[in-house]
Amino acid sequence: MADDDETGEEKGFKVNGHKLPNLTALFGSGPAAAAAAVTPAENDDLPFDVEAVHRALTPLQAEIPEDAFTAPLLGTERAGGGIVIGAGGLILTIGYLIVEAESVAVLDSEGRPTEADVLAYDFESGFGLVRAVSPLNRPMLNFGTVRDLKVGSSVVTSCGGAETIVQTVTGKRPFQGYWEYALDEAIYTAPAHPNWGGAAMIGMDGLLYGVGSLYIEDATAGGKPRPGNMIVPIDLLEPILNDLIIKGRRNAPPRPWLGLFADERMGHVVVLGTSPSGPAAHSGLEQGDIILRVNGVAVGSLAEFYEQLWSAGPAGSDIALTLMRQDAGSSFETSIRSADRDSYLKIQRWQK
Repeated sequence: MADDDETGEEKGFKVNGHKLPNLTALFGSGPAAAAAAVTPAENDDLPFDVEAVHRALTPLQAEIPEDAFTAPLLGTERAGGGIVIGAGGLILTIGYLIVEAESVAVLDSEGRPTEADVLAYDFESGFGLVRAVSPLNRPMLNFGTVRDLKVGSSVVTSCGGAETIVQTVTGKRPFQGYWEYALDEAIYTAPAHPNWGGAAMIGMDGLLYGVGSLYIEDATAGGKPRPGNMIVPIDLLEPILNDLIIKGRRNAPPRPWLGLFADERMGHVVVLGTSPSGPAAHSGLEQGDIILRVNGVAVGSLAEFYEQLWSAGPAGSDIALTLMRQDAGSSFETSIRSADRDSYLKIQRWQK
């Protein structure tokens, strides 16, 4: 959350680019603006070839058109990490860095910038893929599996060079984001990495176990606030990798999407706002409305809300909501025709 003395467009909830304006009243003080200071890992103390891992990592910068759908939330200039995972300069990153990008730049092994083409963005996992247009002469990282990671395991999270720190796996549990995003199992780590977006989470065997997604303040469940990161497990990539390379998306019907921002508060799902041009934008919903039921089924958590939403059928299905307006104290009904979220994005490959 922005500090109290911030005003205008800078005020709002922000987690590594996810910014929803004018939510101060609902979020309270919110998360810290920056991750805690961390000490870089010493290469000699790690049981794998750290330099070889670093050679597979590249900084990544993306420029996004001002009229892009995601520009108000994620900005028009984005930077983070990229991980070489395949031949021909195939690079894995976190998807919000490159979605709707009109240009992407990475570095080759000599530190020279080269362009990269956006291949895919998978909203369900959060992964993104780009491919360098010129040879990078970088090695690729092989995958581990998070089944081999236990709470308490040590991992190395890195964007290369000095941005390499040792973290502890503090949890393996579900994650729900306010922007209609959820993972059945995410990896939580601490301390927080200072440049988490697209950072590679490496096991002590030198294998890739996940990709950095968010800064969080609940790295340890049920305890005092603890800054850390949410990591997307690499296991989610392998089943969809070929589809993403060939088609730019997974080979499955798109989920119904409402363009609704929501949070969980004391056993209730609370509306935070709507995407200005999304399906829910003109549904009459207001900030603070409580979602009681989805298609007649009671919901009291984000997990339950998403379960009912995504099981309602493919994108385009009508979603019936029962809500309560806090100042009125009475319930009301509305129906929203869901959409394919991807259809709102400026992605030339999909528009051909």
